[in-house]
Formats: sequence, structure tokens, C-alpha cells
Amino acid sequence: MIKALFFDIDGTLMPFSTRKISENTLAALRQAKENGLRLFIASGRPPIQLQLLDESFHSVPWDGYVMMNGQFCLDESRKAFHIRAIPQEALESLVPWLKETADFCCTFHEENYSYDLRFNQRTWNYLSSIGKTERMTPVDDPVRALSHPTYMICPYIPPEKDEEFVAHAPGLKSARWTPDFADMIPADGGKDIGIGLMLERFGITPEECMAFGDGGNDITMLEYCGTGVAMGNAAESVRIHADYVTDHCDDDGIVSALRHFELIG
Repeated sequence: MIKALFFDIDGTLMPFSTRKISENTLAALRQAKENGLRLFIASGRPPIQLQLLDESFHSVPWDGYVMMNGQFCLDESRKAFHIRAIPQEALESLVPWLKETADFCCTFHEENYSYDLRFNQRTWNYLSSIGKTERMTPVDDPVRALSHPTYMICPYIPPEKDEEFVAHAPGLKSARWTPDFADMIPADGGKDIGIGLMLERFGITPEECMAFGDGGNDITMLEYCGTGVAMGNAAESVRIHADYVTDHCDDDGIVSALRHFELIG
């Protein structure tokens, strides 16, 4: 019996074309809540970016938030109950290499502050492709990471460069969901870890929850939860890890899946 639903945000709850949750999906989420299901977020976004989301997102009575791919977990009032920073030894190795050799943009995420190593055309092209061209983060010195807890680092590099990056950051791994950039997190982290901690708070087992996602960083939670649902816009490399593939995010795929599993009328 399904008791909890976990949703990725970008490309799952919110289409890139509109940047808001559709009315049909909102109605389905409210019905699921009325039917006794708990609703959770499981996103790669840092908590500070929640305030940037459309009112449609904030209108949903979320029971908790798994943020930064499991590194930062918040309760229903958005108070953190689990935080897992990047190991200091990884930063001590990575920062000098970035300052000396990196020619790419790299975003560092703290609890209440995010900043870029630099901002270039590749980054601008990516933000333009998803309809988000405003600057969200300032450019700052990555040496800051050596004295400020950092939870996730996002280098704008192609997939074939992940191995080189991780080689200079021992103890990290790539949780990539787009060819344009990677989410670098502790090797023992991930959305599945954050979801597990959230479920413990509510006495729910992994078999009793369903996860919805579209990207590579969603694979661990699709496999961890009893039922993993891949969006129709997910790549084949993600779909093969899901129990069910629903419609495209633009076509209310969440609604279709909830009806398919008879969780809503």
C-alpha cells in the first residue's frame, strides 16, 4: 500500500516550458493528500531556491523536502533535520585545482548562499535553453569553501569530464541529470539516502512509497522506492530503472501515473 509520494521538481512537477505546476497536477496532488498520502519533494535544488519557485509550488501542503540530492532534509516547516556537508579533504584538493586550471563555470551551494567560480557562455546557453537567463548567483572566490560548509558543487562540464573532476575531489560522486552540468555530492549521499531518513521520521517503509523523476540524479530514488515512476520526457538511461513510465511532464504525467496506480479517482 502506497503511503508517500516523492517528487523531483524540474522536468517532473514543473515543465521547463511554464516553470509552474499545472492546474491538473495541483488538483491531483490535493486529491492524493485528501486520500491520506504524504507528499514530499526530492530535488537537487538547494533550499535557498525554494523561494524562487512559482506560487503553484507553495500552494501544495508538502510534508517534507529532500534537497540538494539528499544532502539537506527539511521538515514541513522547512526546518533542517539532516545536513551532510562535502568532506573537507575533498575541498582542500579540489579548490586549488579549480583556481589553477578550471576554465568552466562551477556553482558552490551553501545553506543560504550560492556562488559561481565564473560565469561563461556555456552556462548562459544552458540557462537560456530552460528559459532562465537571469543571474541567480554572484561570482566569488572558491577559497570560501574551505571555511564555509558546502553541500553541493555543480560544474558545467560534459559527462566525459566527470571522472577528471572527481579525481580532484576524493570522496565525491556525480549525480548528473543533464549533459550540461553535474551535481557533485558526497559519495555516500544521494536522494535515496535523504528519502530513507525522511521515511524514518514517519514510520514508512521504502516499499510503501512512490518516487517520480526524469533525470540521472533520480535513478537512486527510483530504485530505492517501492515504485519508481519515470516521466515520459526522461532519457532511456533513466527509464530502465523505473517500474513504470508515465506521460511527458508537459502532458500531466503525474496525473496519469496517479490514476494508473489508482491513488486518485
